[in-house]
Amino acid sequence: MIVLGIETSCDETAAAVVNADRRILANEVFSQIDEHTPFGGVVPEVAARAHLELIDGVIE
Repeated sequence: MIVLGIETSCDETAAAVVNADRRILANEVFSQIDEHTPFGGVVPEVAARAHLELIDGVIE
């Protein structure tokens, strides 16, 4: 069995592939810190739009 895990926290978009032996085959994390820095913190609308823009590339 191979599992694809997708995680979207408030300011990160990530995906990982793990096999049945719990070995990590792939792991990608994109931080949105640069997008939120001008606002002085996380802006939910900016984060949501970034997740939508980034998720396909993170999974690939």
